[in-house]
Amino acid sequence: MVIEVDGFSKRFGEIAALSDVSFQIRPGEILGLIGPNGAGKTTLFECLAGVLPVDRGAMRAAGESGGGLRLDGAGKPVEARGRTSLLFYVPDGIAPWPAQSVRWALNYAIGFFGGRAELLDEVIQQLDLQGILHRPIGKLSRGQRKRALLGIGLLTPQPVLLIDEPLEGLDLRQARDVAVALRAHAARNRTLFLSIHQISDAARFCDRFVLLSSGRTCGEGTVDELAALAHARNPASAWKDLEEVFLALT
Repeated sequence: MVIEVDGFSKRFGEIAALSDVSFQIRPGEILGLIGPNGAGKTTLFECLAGVLPVDRGAMRAAGESGGGLRLDGAGKPVEARGRTSLLFYVPDGIAPWPAQSVRWALNYAIGFFGGRAELLDEVIQQLDLQGILHRPIGKLSRGQRKRALLGIGLLTPQPVLLIDEPLEGLDLRQARDVAVALRAHAARNRTLFLSIHQISDAARFCDRFVLLSSGRTCGEGTVDELAALAHARNPASAWKDLEEVFLALT
């Protein structure tokens, strides 16, 4: 199922947080949303997930047959149900159920959301959660809480998983382990859309990228496709990596 985001726009008073943002999410890929702090990444994720209504724009989820589900920002009940069956959103910097243990939260994700019980032991091992399963979520460090939130997300059944800053608060080894875990779940046809402000991190394990700057999409594609776009705009220059391409296009 391909998801097409068409013309998402969102204002907060005089501030245009998103302006005519359009792109595709393709099945089974790891798509990286990259941009500096304040680019609108979290606002875009909240609009996709239905946490915030968009002012304008629509999202269409369509299969190969051409049929599909259209979701707009109006918050109509049938569209909200369709959205929650398609997307699960893992925000950054939250501590859900702070008095409950990590194990309780993982089991809740399976029981309440109809999640993937067969993956529980694997997710615990992949994210190194064994030592904190008994600890209340509200007592965890930032990195521990991040790994617990990732575990909740990976156990949910929705085909598309939105994760805001999946590597925030993790040390180098933990970040590498998380990247390996995310790649393993994508290989099972789980689609992952990750918001990452560190471009070098995104370049290591994302398949394609959406470049966001000041609430606008500046490019979409693989590193090679984005480099070709930058070269078309400035044929006299060449770029070696994603960071240089991003700077050239924004």
